[in-house]
Amino acid sequence: MIKIKDIFASGFRLQASSFVFKRAACSVQLAAICIIFFAFFPLQGCYSQNNQEKIPQDSKTSDPYSWDFGQVKEGGVLKHVFILKNESGKNMTIKDVNTSCGCTVSNAEKKNLLSGESTPIEVQFNSKGYSGGVQQYIYVHTDSLDKPVIRFIIKADVIKSKSG
Repeated sequence: MIKIKDIFASGFRLQASSFVFKRAACSVQLAAICIIFFAFFPLQGCYSQNNQEKIPQDSKTSDPYSWDFGQVKEGGVLKHVFILKNESGKNMTIKDVNTSCGCTVSNAEKKNLLSGESTPIEVQFNSKGYSGGVQQYIYVHTDSLDKPVIRFIIKADVIKSKSG
């Protein structure tokens, strides 16, 4: 004779084991999606971007947030200094400066800027291993509510050195 409590107990065990298998399957699916995403859609910061428009050399000075090195030989370390001016009308603190790739290093000379004060943002880009159009980003994180992140851009057309 089958008791009702035995039926409920066996049904609960089946549901619990089914839940564990479904949860494990979801975890595997999520991991597979993450792997596919990062395999096929890599972060663009550290890769050459050959399909970019060429920018005329006379436009170097038109945008204070962008610098184009033009054509450079692969392997060189390129340097540029941007000037960051605090135009907020309030004191501004630079919390952090980081870049889109390890090939680019950046540093702010001053961390605290009074209203109207400026500081140099030094940038170095190591072109070793690159060829074609390259674009890297420098992010200056501030405590300003109007501009919490200020983005600078460096560009170069890297000519692969011929190995002989």
